[in-house]
Amino acid sequence: MGQRIVIDPVTRIEGHAKISIYLDDNGNVAETRFHVTEFRGFERFCIGRPFWEMPGITARICGICPVSHLLASARAGDALLAVQIPSAAEKLRRLMNLGQIMQSHALSFFHLSGPDLMLGFDSDPAQRNIFGLIAAEPDVARNGIRLRQFGQEVIELLGGRKIHPAWAVPGGVRSGLTESSRDRIRSAVPEMLTIALDAIARLKRLTEQYQREVTTFGVFPSLYLGMVGPGGRWMHYGGKLRIIDHTGKMLIDDLDPIDYRDVIGEAVEPWSYLKFPYIRAFGYPQGMYRVGPLARLNVCASIGTPRADAELHELREQVGPVIEGSFYYHHARLIEIIAALEHIEMLIEDDDLLSPNLRADAGVNRYEAVGVSEAPRGTLFHHYRVDEKGLITDVNLIIATGQNNLAINRTVGQIAQNYICNGQFDEGILNRIEAGVRAYDPCLSCSTHAIGQMAMEVELYDAHGTLVGRLSR
Repeated sequence: MGQRIVIDPVTRIEGHAKISIYLDDNGNVAETRFHVTEFRGFERFCIGRPFWEMPGITARICGICPVSHLLASARAGDALLAVQIPSAAEKLRRLMNLGQIMQSHALSFFHLSGPDLMLGFDSDPAQRNIFGLIAAEPDVARNGIRLRQFGQEVIELLGGRKIHPAWAVPGGVRSGLTESSRDRIRSAVPEMLTIALDAIARLKRLTEQYQREVTTFGVFPSLYLGMVGPGGRWMHYGGKLRIIDHTGKMLIDDLDPIDYRDVIGEAVEPWSYLKFPYIRAFGYPQGMYRVGPLARLNVCASIGTPRADAELHELREQVGPVIEGSFYYHHARLIEIIAALEHIEMLIEDDDLLSPNLRADAGVNRYEAVGVSEAPRGTLFHHYRVDEKGLITDVNLIIATGQNNLAINRTVGQIAQNYICNGQFDEGILNRIEAGVRAYDPCLSCSTHAIGQMAMEVELYDAHGTLVGRLSR
């Protein structure tokens, strides 16, 4: 084996990771690895806690997508109580999740990937960041801030604060929406839609400039998993799970989340703390699948709102019924922002949102439950087991980023193989490899491992930098 190239850290992502690129003796890429280098132990230290506390605890997994964990956890709590929550609570949870999807997608597109897309992958790295974007494209940066601000405002108006709202609980929610809050949301939607439609028009023009990136960023067959509602419509909360292959063939439909373990397996590797979920029927690693905005658009029949459906139809006409390239995750995020705004526009007129009937009361009626919600980055599973007192005895979390792990690794390898030749590379090429990771908008703080399954490797070097020992577990 020849040279090893290390990108450490991977920048403009949430969390800590590095990339190893191994070149052969001819200077061509032989192997690549995307290492998640941080450890989070939520699956272990939640054991022994009352399941009532789980929404508040697990929301702390992440400061960017706390609502996703809050809702998945609360939904698992609903199932442990064996209750159907009031319709107002269900709709309010949907409203908060729409705000969450919008604010997170805005952060990813405008702040994290925007510098690459709008300033150029080969632009000066000292300027290729949010501050450089503000200097070069102040209106674009300002629009991104406004979109994210609005999504966070929706969360705050419902839950009392933008981050970690103590709001969704097993059985429902703690508080409803006021008339004045409804008016604030309603009045802001038109401006936000204008911003989102301008952004997607801008991205379409940019995509024409980046055809090599479009054809080399994660373009390979994979499976896709996401939630759908009645009629196969786009769904982000409360639907059933669907899996398709790269041709659009339906492999699994109407899957109840409680049965996820019959379908999804989880593997580990010694060089990463992030699990490697896969579809059991295909084995590991052949059962690679993708989740998130691109997967949700691929598995749904339609979105159910006019502007978002028009954008989806146009994209499918250009690319095909199944959109494989990971570069299109950016496009999918903007379509989902438009969809979220249109759904908010419809939902906010429902007077049921003002109802005081927000919570169902019950005791422990089941000892095992699974809560699933579509986080911005993809499908999120919370699986709990409890004893007769409601104390947690076992937790398994399958995070969206983990489900994309195999695809992220393959994307890194594909980009490296297409751009590095005869040992020649520059900063712009390495940035493209990082950008391939950013396309998935990974959230590595969400990447958890259970004690006992955690892969660990310790290397010991002497004062001269010589490797003298290695311990693996």
